[in-house]
Amino acid sequence: MNAKQEDFLARRQRVLAMGGTERVNKQHSRGKLTARERLDLLFDEGTFEEIGMFAEHRSVNFGMERQYIAADGVVTGYGKVNGRWVYAYAQDFTSRGGSVGEIHGKKIIRLMEEALRAGRPVVGMNDSGGGRIQEGNDTQCYTYIFNKNVHASGYIPQVAAIMGSCAGGAAYCPALMDFIISVDKTSKMFLTGPKVIKQVIGEEPDPEVFGTALFHNSVTGVSHKMAVDDYDCIGQIKLYLSYFPQNCNEKPPVYACDRDPGELVPGLNELVPENPRAPFDGRKAIELIADNDSVFEIQPLWGKTIITALARLNGNSVGFIASQPVVVAGVLDINSSDKMAHFVTVCDAFNIPLVWLGDVPGFMPGTDQETGGIIRHGAKTLYALNQATVPKIRIAMRKLYGGATAAMCDDGSEPDLTISWPTAQEAVMGAEGAAPIIFDKELKQAREAGGEEGYQAKLAEVVKEYEEKFNNPYYKARRLYTDMVIMPDETRRVLIHTLEALESKKVVYQEKKHGIFPV
Repeated sequence: MNAKQEDFLARRQRVLAMGGTERVNKQHSRGKLTARERLDLLFDEGTFEEIGMFAEHRSVNFGMERQYIAADGVVTGYGKVNGRWVYAYAQDFTSRGGSVGEIHGKKIIRLMEEALRAGRPVVGMNDSGGGRIQEGNDTQCYTYIFNKNVHASGYIPQVAAIMGSCAGGAAYCPALMDFIISVDKTSKMFLTGPKVIKQVIGEEPDPEVFGTALFHNSVTGVSHKMAVDDYDCIGQIKLYLSYFPQNCNEKPPVYACDRDPGELVPGLNELVPENPRAPFDGRKAIELIADNDSVFEIQPLWGKTIITALARLNGNSVGFIASQPVVVAGVLDINSSDKMAHFVTVCDAFNIPLVWLGDVPGFMPGTDQETGGIIRHGAKTLYALNQATVPKIRIAMRKLYGGATAAMCDDGSEPDLTISWPTAQEAVMGAEGAAPIIFDKELKQAREAGGEEGYQAKLAEVVKEYEEKFNNPYYKARRLYTDMVIMPDETRRVLIHTLEALESKKVVYQEKKHGIFPV
């Protein structure tokens, strides 16, 4: 070995040591892995190739010329995840707090450019104290990263992991990506922290709650999933990627399935209670229909009146949107509308078919929803599902009333198949609300003739009449608004056959620059 080779090995060892033993141990004491340990967990063994290992900052301000920051605080490269190529970066908190300087930012930008050229997914592991203030304006690389995020959007899957601090402008990088997962206890994400908020406007947010993984998973909806620790986080990233193609020009991968595609599922026949007011678990419907252990729920702690989940049918990726009647009867509100719109858009971008399972009484009434812009938020859902060109199948499990019918991909949204179970109730509104309006004159006469007892008897009669005429699946089926009425236990078989038939579906719309999403 000659002197230059020895010098190279020494330089590489210095980089691999990151911030040094003391800082690495401190990172571990906080329950956090180092950047390199996280990348080792993500990539298949022996496949990771690092880019920019010897990059260094060039600041000569405020004593920075005497500072050594290994790899300038971020490790970037590519490798295989479950046998498929993925590009990733992991910020190194042990090296100057993972602070973002000029070269740090350029490494991320270069990685994303390569991922775009290669058509491979990007994973970003965020753990940084923020912009490196000693570098002044040279830290303004975030806007360039935002630009790459936007250009990558809908072309390659983008995953963000919040595995430490992610504050200020840096928070917009994950926010522009498709899937955000936060680690419980160690994740912190905000534009302005509690100290700044107190200084500027006098409020004192609870630092144990504000910006945490639970906060963003259950209150703001910024994060789509919460992990127990770094190991769980990376495991969930790998699982998420398994449902997606590497770019929008490919189909998602197909996995082996241990269930007969033609089997009946008797448990579905028992799912919907006979009492129309009794709730049932919408998640159970997805689990019974999908391949065994294949359901990966998105945003389970937010917008909980609707369920959005990736799953598989006969080994193929499918996006399920199901009402959740156990939460406020499955009514749609501002949060569930946004949740559904985002999920539909992501699935459609990456060629994942969509299945709606509906039991929804309508949109949430109330002044808080109206003043919060429920019309605008509901419009996002309508825009997303009408824009989607992947195979779309709608199943009415029970109630589909009012405007919520449109939000669950009713006939006008061009679903490829509309299915109803015998328990479906599809109308403008429920019989108990509609009948008193339609039969107002008859009910008044009944009250005048027989008092309250006569009124109630007539009400029961007209409610039954309305249900028999309108509030059932056969009225719409007779007019071809519903394509099939099937027993619930047939659902899995019908979905698998239909999605196979629709595999070559193509939709061509009038050419335009882009639509105007109702933000």
